[in-house]
Amino acid sequence: MVSLKGKDILHGNQFSKKDIDAIIKVASELEKELKKKDSLNLLKGKILATLFYEPSTRTRLSFEAAMQRLGGGIIGMGSVESSSVAKGETLADTVRTVSQYVDVIVLRHPRTGSAKEAADVTPIPVINAGDGTGQHPTQALLDIYTIKKETGSLKNLTIAMVGDLKNGRTVHALAEVLSLFGARLYFVSPDSLRMPAEITSHLKAKKIGFVETEDMMEAAAASDLVYMTRIQKERFSDLSEYERVKGSYIINEEFLKRLKKKITILHPLPRVDEINPEVDAYPGAAYFRQVRNGVFIRMALLTMIFGKR
Repeated sequence: MVSLKGKDILHGNQFSKKDIDAIIKVASELEKELKKKDSLNLLKGKILATLFYEPSTRTRLSFEAAMQRLGGGIIGMGSVESSSVAKGETLADTVRTVSQYVDVIVLRHPRTGSAKEAADVTPIPVINAGDGTGQHPTQALLDIYTIKKETGSLKNLTIAMVGDLKNGRTVHALAEVLSLFGARLYFVSPDSLRMPAEITSHLKAKKIGFVETEDMMEAAAASDLVYMTRIQKERFSDLSEYERVKGSYIINEEFLKRLKKKITILHPLPRVDEINPEVDAYPGAAYFRQVRNGVFIRMALLTMIFGKR
């Protein structure tokens, strides 16, 4: 029996295949239950805190929706400028303080390793909602749930990850999770934005096959699924370098016609110009279905952390 009771969710590599299968199973059960009624009372009396030091739409709101669907409560820090962080309070002291009010903390922070730092100073569970250019494990879990729903299986898949692989915490975590299922991976990026050696060396050690290329058409033609990411302007200290690589990869109707095959398209969002809105009507464009799946996965994690499933 898999148990996440009382555990922190910090990194894509913390999960076993058995863990992920269990999380997917619980998410599927909760999704079915929500079709029968709008809310469940599994976490009545529990309170979740959202500590977001960086902007967020999907992650923050889906965690809040998940907790409310489960009957729990939510408090948020609001903007950094309106909190004691503006007075110089450290992350550790903020976490210690908030821990006195709530039962679980969801943290997004610009510094890699910040979620681990927070988890080390509080006995309540901490969920990493993105730590700089490090990890975003709950995104990886909702991605894997979406992949299974869209393709019907997690076995024998070839997946192309495209865009800012250097700074993309979503692809870092997803590569770790996909490695458990033996996926074949294409990493498509400009040379300056390649997947970090920490990730590729780990994949090599696990004998997971991957190809690094700058050719999206080559990768897409060989893949079952394309996972697009945004070139992240905010991660560049040199804006001239951003200007050089922005718009490197774009999926539009013309690209899909040239591809000459059906393919599933995912994106963690937000998008800028890498997926043209004309693609939204394409049957394989699954990124808004992917967004909805975030609620079910985060509901599953919360119920499992509190030992309710």
